[in-house]
Amino acid sequence: MATGFAIAGRAIGPDHPPFVIAELSGNHNGRLERALQLIDAAAEAGADAVKLQTYTADTITLDHRGPGFVIESGLWAGRTLHDLYSEAFTPFEWHEALFARARARGVICFSSPFDETAVELLEGLDAPAFKIASFEAVDLPLIRRAARSGRPLIVSTGMTSPQEIAEAVETARGAGAQVALLHCVSAYPARHADANLRMIPRLAEDFGCVSGLSDHTLGTAAAVTAIALGACLIEKHVTLARADGGPDSAFSLEPEELGRLVRDCRNAWEALGGADYRRSADEAVNRQFRRSLYVVRPVARGAALTCEDVRSIRPGFGLEPKHLDAVLGRRAARDLERGEPLALDMLD
Repeated sequence: MATGFAIAGRAIGPDHPPFVIAELSGNHNGRLERALQLIDAAAEAGADAVKLQTYTADTITLDHRGPGFVIESGLWAGRTLHDLYSEAFTPFEWHEALFARARARGVICFSSPFDETAVELLEGLDAPAFKIASFEAVDLPLIRRAARSGRPLIVSTGMTSPQEIAEAVETARGAGAQVALLHCVSAYPARHADANLRMIPRLAEDFGCVSGLSDHTLGTAAAVTAIALGACLIEKHVTLARADGGPDSAFSLEPEELGRLVRDCRNAWEALGGADYRRSADEAVNRQFRRSLYVVRPVARGAALTCEDVRSIRPGFGLEPKHLDAVLGRRAARDLERGEPLALDMLD
């Protein structure tokens, strides 16, 4: 498995805290000021990065009501693709201000480009990475164009087959890009029963890359669980308030929830530790409270010890309890007092 890579100097991989990406998507609700507030909220929640989506309705689809252009089910049933994307898109002219706000707040800003014009815009803004959305994971010309920039690519794998993932990875690497793969269930929202998080380590093993989770489930449980399975990146949608509405608000986290996700994911990563038998310094201090053998009533010199004289109790300054059978029946080398930790030199 690949050991990791970096985005804007931030190391990403198994040996580093999880890289948490706050996805703004269309939750700006068509207002630049709200988009800027979302960046502020992500920064205050402790996210490592904010991610935009860079397209227009006309670059991503057609204004058409023919077969396939009208959404038939889910959150957006009845709407045309063009209508939905006209609401959800982030105007190109906002991008410079959004990147500047992210820099001012100390968070990394990058985006998902959806065509070559988006790649060119983002290159001009010095975006440090590109995200390839699940629906674009089969667009090998787009992947190739983004990879030629030399920036790392984060590719979501929703709806893809193993062959399609392999083609995306080979295309990106062939054009010179490092690749991370995000396990993703492209349902909005996704059910926890469908999350299939065990794919996270399998992606890393099968394709030799860093892996993570693009999470569309409700709440934070799936993201935290993903860390325990080796996820190095977590992507989650964020909104200022679900009650405000917006195209993706129903499955997005509010700022307080995002803060909890960031803390819990980092705590989960710290808790993984290492697969060894070393004990912490705090445990070493508490060793004194383990059980050991103690004299529990006065014993005269020369008397044979019985189970009425010696017991395994706390604290742990006497012989280890495993020696109990060996000391019973031996004679006291001196008078023994109640409460003394038993030692071998106290016995004949």
